[in-house]
Amino acid sequence: MKVVSKIKLPIEEEMELFEKKFSESMSTKVALFNRITHYVVNRKGKQMRPMFVFLIAKMCNEGKVNERTYRGASVIELIHTATLVHDDVVDDSNRRRGFFSINALWKNKIAVLVGDYLLSKGLLLSIDNDDFDLLKIISVAVREMSEGELLQIEKARRLDITEEVYFNIIRQKTATLIAACCAMGAQSVHAKANDVETLRKFGELIGIAFQIKDDLFDYGDTAIGKPTGIDIKEKKMTLPLIYAINNASKKDRVWLINSVKNYNNDKQRVKEVIAFVKNSGGLDYAISKMTTYQEQALTLLQSYPASPYRDSLELMVNYVIERKK
Repeated sequence: MKVVSKIKLPIEEEMELFEKKFSESMSTKVALFNRITHYVVNRKGKQMRPMFVFLIAKMCNEGKVNERTYRGASVIELIHTATLVHDDVVDDSNRRRGFFSINALWKNKIAVLVGDYLLSKGLLLSIDNDDFDLLKIISVAVREMSEGELLQIEKARRLDITEEVYFNIIRQKTATLIAACCAMGAQSVHAKANDVETLRKFGELIGIAFQIKDDLFDYGDTAIGKPTGIDIKEKKMTLPLIYAINNASKKDRVWLINSVKNYNNDKQRVKEVIAFVKNSGGLDYAISKMTTYQEQALTLLQSYPASPYRDSLELMVNYVIERKK
């Protein structure tokens, strides 16, 4: 059995019902919107985010979920999808999960409007049901994600990024949404405030480990084979690169920064940068950091009683850093 199917086992029924409710939450009177949202729903990924919501809710509430849990998962998925649609416009990207992106098929103007529509649908789903506590969780996440993206753009221009700034960026950009899923699951079943905060922290730790794993893919992996160097081409400062720059001699540091800044499209130069980062211990350092976040997340889970939901969450933590893509 695949790991993701194993993780899903204790929430299979909930995930099936969620998919129905999620499709319904997207319906509209405008035919074009329906055509586009149908396209979006049918090209869903692994749905890790709603899985976090249901697993956490069931772990906190003796295996039970409620209508708020379904709404919370839908809000997360609506807003996550909206951010992906907008990201593809911003990045001028034509593909998403192996399929054409919305902007590639329907152009930027429609993609932006669809993103706005999904965002408002998510907000209204909470407001119409007086789920203001859930709305606050997701609104904070959206604010942080925007701040993280802008901070990354600002730093990419100057390449003056420290490790502290890097962790700040990925905490906001990637980890905050997974943290919101976990807080949302706990809050939806009215868990105690300290549990909501503990599980938000749990999600944040996984999110950071998840992003470091993504950084490592740029330097090659047994499954992928060749290094991609895409982050270097896009002038993204990843943890292995930051470590290499911070621990290089002055001459090497100048060469590294110059390579990323001015020779990021030179394939040979990018290869040399990848080799330098590997030889300087950048990958080993990033792996050790990722493992630390993984261990901290697992430690937080241990404070909850043993259950199939806790087991699945542990599997999820390990899957995040062992995945091959």
